[in-house]
Order: sequence, then C-alpha cells, then structure tokens
Amino acid sequence: MDEERLATLKALEDRLGYRFKEITWLDQALTHKSFIYETNHPEKGANEVLEFLGDSVLNLAVSYLLFLKSPDAQEGTLSMMRSQLVKRSSLAFLSKELQLEGYLLLGKSQQLNGGTQKSSILANTYEALVGAIFMDSGFDQALDVVKGHFETYLQTNTPPELFNDFKSLLQIYSQQFHGVSPQYRVMNESGPDHDKRFQASVIIGDEVKGLGWGKSKKEAEREAAKNAMEEMNKTPNDKVQTSNET
Repeated sequence: MDEERLATLKALEDRLGYRFKEITWLDQALTHKSFIYETNHPEKGANEVLEFLGDSVLNLAVSYLLFLKSPDAQEGTLSMMRSQLVKRSSLAFLSKELQLEGYLLLGKSQQLNGGTQKSSILANTYEALVGAIFMDSGFDQALDVVKGHFETYLQTNTPPELFNDFKSLLQIYSQQFHGVSPQYRVMNESGPDHDKRFQASVIIGDEVKGLGWGKSKKEAEREAAKNAMEEMNKTPNDKVQTSNET
C-alpha cells in the first residue's frame, strides 16, 4: 500500500470511530472486484469475502442491540425491525453518511457507470467494513462500532413506529411466519366522487388481520396494514410467539 493511500485510510478511521491494527483489512473492505480485474494489483484482495462475513456479523450485532433495547418485544417485531435496519437502502445510506464512496477503489467501468452511487455497491461496502473490523479485532469491537453507527435509529421505545412502511413490514411478517403474502381487499367506499373514502381489509391466510380507511385505496391498505401490525403486537397467542414451539 502506498503512502498516499495509507494516509487517506488513516483519515477515514476517525470518521469510522475505529483504529485498525492491520489497516490492510480496511483497504480490502474498500476494494471492489472491478478494481482487481482491471488493474495490475495481484497483491490486493477484493471485498467480497469480507462482505459475506460482515453480513452475518452485522445481522448478529443488530439483533443483539434490538434485543437489549426491547427485551419484551415479540420475535416477529424484532425480526421485521432488523430487516428494515439492514436492508440495502439503509446500509447504502450509512455508507454515504460515512462518505465511504470517496475511498472506494473501483475499476474504470464501474466508475463510468456511477458505481460510487449504486446502492448495491455502497451496501456491500458497509458489510465488508463490518467484516474487516471483525477480522481485525473480533465481535465485541465490531458490535461497538455498529452500535455507534446505528444508535440514532435505535433511540425509541416503540421501534416499529420508526418505519412508516407498514405494508412492507407486514409482508416480511407474513412470509416469515405464515409462508404467504398478505392480500388486500376493498370492502367499502363512500362519499361523492370528489371526496371518496375507501375501506380496505388485509387478509393473511383465511383470516382478516386488519381494517383501514383512507382517501385512496392505497391509503386504506396502508392503514389496514398498520392496524394489523399493532393488533398482532398486542396478541400474546399470535403465531409470532408460538413459532418456536412448532
């Protein structure tokens, strides 16, 4: 690694909140496979393996932090919250907050195609970063760094309210615990054409899980999904609780 690259990565460490013992791990986390393919740097490794490792470390770290924050939450709620926190767009956002795109090594083809702004590349880079920290210092240190990065998004006593996409949350729940997608039906509509009101229901399996009203069909469906989520989080005998017993 040349001195200019080393100095650049040392500057990045301050933003990350972590000092590497072996900074070559950080360098690898920020090296895309396209750079290896298109340049003569056989000594460098791409970040794919670190991304694979970091994905698992990140999921465990976020699961642990969510459990500490909401120890009485149901399994389904925690699972859905984790899915929202570690989804591609969330990790890409974190990468941009850390300005990782400015340190990425990409091949010319990816540079020309706007690789530094691609959500997939940015999300994978963040996972690779977590994998690099794990390899450098182990899980406890990786957990501390992840906690610092995600702390803002964990500061709530009602975590599901952080996410207003209740249809997506319900989709995750339904697929995980029932193996089917929720179905929405318009049950009723009222009012004049210029001020219509719609009532929608959401059905999982053969059971109506929630009802909602709105000024459009989509708004009514979102309200139905929200009400379904709230009701299921109150229900102790829901399949979320019994899933571990079957």
